[in-house]
Amino acid sequence: MSLSAKTLFITGASRGIGREIALKAAADGANIVIAAKSAEPHPKLEGTIFSVAAEVEAAGGKALALQLDVRDEQAVAAAMAQAAEHFGGIDALVNNAGAIKLVGVEKLEPKRFDLMYQINTRAVMVCSQAALPYLKKSAGGHILNLSPPLNLDAKWFAQHGPYTVTKYGMSMLTLGMSEEFKKYGISVNSLWPKTMIATAAIEFELGSRDAFKRARTTAIMADAAHAILSSEGRSLTGRLLIDEDILRERGVSDFEQYRFDPAGGSLVPDLFVD
Repeated sequence: MSLSAKTLFITGASRGIGREIALKAAADGANIVIAAKSAEPHPKLEGTIFSVAAEVEAAGGKALALQLDVRDEQAVAAAMAQAAEHFGGIDALVNNAGAIKLVGVEKLEPKRFDLMYQINTRAVMVCSQAALPYLKKSAGGHILNLSPPLNLDAKWFAQHGPYTVTKYGMSMLTLGMSEEFKKYGISVNSLWPKTMIATAAIEFELGSRDAFKRARTTAIMADAAHAILSSEGRSLTGRLLIDEDILRERGVSDFEQYRFDPAGGSLVPDLFVD
């Protein structure tokens, strides 16, 4: 299935996984709304909404760059309206924007928890709510949240319970919206990597790029997202999917192509994956 002429609204799309999903869909000739805060170059991070828009156009898609803070519900609603007006509708929402701080309750500043909650859990509700009127009009609308399976092993709460809560909140909204939006024919899924993915967010959190030797590239998440967003009807809805699993279901068997460093040794499992 192709995403040709489909309109995707992707949050946090100025770099990393969001950017890669945008470029993968652009190769099909999709319309991409690059919605992120990064309008000006960052001294330590590559990518802005405008640089990704240029890449999308070069890859064969159409782009609309919108500076957006997903914590601001009025701004989100305005951005959805602008996107729908520009491209004639919205077919898919990818809730990719995220915030991370792997610290436990004892040491985490409340304002940092607020940030993670607002950008992770709350933004899924706010963005999905704002996109809903347009997704209802699409022939098979999709919502895709970048959040993990609900693994209740205590080890995933022991060291960074606050972050875990905000990511699991996204996944619980996936399950809820899949049922709630059934009557509209809208498919809702979560997607999470089986292994660590080499992104700037991980580099910042870990303090170096050393772990990238045992990570995969963002391409595996983009390919998995494409498989989900191009699926027919509600054939996958309600599933909290792992990138490698959905690609195996689609017949992919070669995962060496996704290694960041082919000589890097055993891959590191991502958080929440046993």
